[in-house]
Amino acid sequence: MKKALFPNKDQWAEICARPVADHSSIQETVWEIIDNVGMKKDPALFEYALKFEGAELTTLKVSRDEFEAASKSISQELKDAIIVAQKNIEKFHVAQLKDEAVIETMEGVTCWRKDVAIQTVGLYIPGGTAPLFSTVLMLGIPAKIAGCKRVILCTPANKNGEVNAGVLFAAQLVGIDNVYKAGGAQAIAAMAIGTQSVPRVNKIFGPGNQYVTMAKQMVSQMGVAIDMPAGPSEVLVLADSNSNAEFVAADLLAQAEHGSDSQVILVSNSEEKLTEVEAAIESQLKELPRKDIAAKAMENSWGVILDDKDEVVDFVNEYAPEHLILCADQSEYFVDNVINAGSVFIGEYTPESAGDYASGTNHTLPTNGFAKAYSGVSVDSFVKKITYQKITKEGLKKLGPIIEVMAEAEELMGHKNAVTVRLKTL
Repeated sequence: MKKALFPNKDQWAEICARPVADHSSIQETVWEIIDNVGMKKDPALFEYALKFEGAELTTLKVSRDEFEAASKSISQELKDAIIVAQKNIEKFHVAQLKDEAVIETMEGVTCWRKDVAIQTVGLYIPGGTAPLFSTVLMLGIPAKIAGCKRVILCTPANKNGEVNAGVLFAAQLVGIDNVYKAGGAQAIAAMAIGTQSVPRVNKIFGPGNQYVTMAKQMVSQMGVAIDMPAGPSEVLVLADSNSNAEFVAADLLAQAEHGSDSQVILVSNSEEKLTEVEAAIESQLKELPRKDIAAKAMENSWGVILDDKDEVVDFVNEYAPEHLILCADQSEYFVDNVINAGSVFIGEYTPESAGDYASGTNHTLPTNGFAKAYSGVSVDSFVKKITYQKITKEGLKKLGPIIEVMAEAEELMGHKNAVTVRLKTL
């Protein structure tokens, strides 16, 4: 972990910079994948499954037998845990449904708005070293609550051609039957373009590595919407002199183990606390199965010392973390003043892992500073909001002349005439 002791604001840009690969090489590779999938369709997905996962596939869609086998293969303890998480996530997201009022803006003129579900959505679930079955819940549950008619899911198979059992159990639990064995940028391309097996979707959701993120950004130029340009995971932890160093270290390592390109930031007013946390990280790191990945991520990470709370707020808002953990005595001050963060975890007994799995909030969140402009996934992410208006004869008598004046001033006489021909009949 690199250190920055009382850095000036002109040093913040360096600290807030995320670790990135060479985008030009990634972009070239991803365009090749998109073009190949566009031309060959399913055969391209078979080629990539063999190349990247070592899987010789003859079909892409997961069968009913595979769903049943997956359900039988995982422990009841894990099933019960997933079901509790599912209920909490569902409870939190159902509460996001709200009826909108019909507003009479002036006599005879009424306007309202209605949520309409996106018809076909595609969910991407990363596989590899950490198959994220929890992400199936985070994306599938709000999609179903929103009322999306078709929800498909793409996730890579292992070298034996099998999809992670937890992913399949979670998919079945939330009612997703259309699961396809495709990973990486090629899965994004398949959902954006459509193949013989994988349907084309209207919007793509889900986290992934830099190739997946680049693919999502590219297909968004092809008429397919995406949730957000989410990339490698990150966390910023605020810890003061009274914080528990073991807790703080554990939270930092929890994010660091996501991937070598993840980033963690510790901000404290105490150099002594920073030293304690570094020692705890070194001790805990030895016990982690993914210690090599976490250690690499720690090389991208910073320990920052700032002693003015207003300056701390400014720094957090500049970094705009995906996850913000408040392990400080003045947590409520930061809750009130931090405006750029994906999800906030308050107090020493609120680990970020809770939001990742089972507290109820969504873990698909903006990274790389996009929390300055993006929200995390919610039910709203799966709907379009259509506006409506209805004007009576009396309403048009009152509003029509106003429209005519404005249209004429903009020299759009056709707009004016659309009102005038109606007013002449009244």
